[in-house]
Amino acid sequence: MELWINPACSKCRAAMAAMDASGAAYVVRRYLESPPTAAELEAVLGRLGMEPWELVRMGEAAATKATLEMLPRDATHRADWIAAMVQHPELIQRPIVTASDGTTVVGRSPEALERVLAAERSSGT
Repeated sequence: MELWINPACSKCRAAMAAMDASGAAYVVRRYLESPPTAAELEAVLGRLGMEPWELVRMGEAAATKATLEMLPRDATHRADWIAAMVQHPELIQRPIVTASDGTTVVGRSPEALERVLAAERSSGT
């Protein structure tokens, strides 16, 4: 399993604690230090079934700086949203957890974490 985190985020710390409590093996990616590429974000968005604007933390100062509130939420501007997330990874909602079978969640709730942990258990890894 892979867990994208910001160590300063309480939800990220809670997700790590849940992973540890479950005994699940996982790799931590501190995505502020090692930002995802556009291709990696596209893959995560595909697994989540989300559009980039749905994964952006609009309350971040970087969202205002990048004037994202003015950017249309449509297919024409999808790449612009992804580019903003690559340039300003603090905009990415967190934590993002991906199980070995590809099941991916934004792990902000115990239910979401359980869904990915269940997928990991059923994959046998």
